[in-house]
Amino acid sequence: QVQLVESGGGLVQAGGSLRLSCAVSGRTFSFRTMGWFRQAPGKEREFVAAISWDGGNTYYADSVKDRFTISRDNAKNTVYLQMNSLKPEDTAVYYCALRRFSTIKTIESEYGYWGQGTQVTVSS
Repeated sequence: QVQLVESGGGLVQAGGSLRLSCAVSGRTFSFRTMGWFRQAPGKEREFVAAISWDGGNTYYADSVKDRFTISRDNAKNTVYLQMNSLKPEDTAVYYCALRRFSTIKTIESEYGYWGQGTQVTVSS
């Protein structure tokens, strides 16, 4: 069974940085697309970023492009989300997700495994 556990969330001032981690247990992590999504209070969950199995391809939502960086370490079965220049509108619960196929997708339903989420709060 695949399990995803996020960590690294917290409270930060606007303009600050945080790095989220997502540890994945189970086999074949190296050959799967990983994504980050977020859900703000009263809003639907939205795509943030995704990375291909080898790290060679990444894709970002326009709202985070040039501020966030997704990366992965297959040896450690971990995917990261480096978040810089944080804004109050980045406040949300952040979820990592695993897709069983190698192509990057931005649609939530394309991801079959999810973590429990980690809270990120950005104060103004």
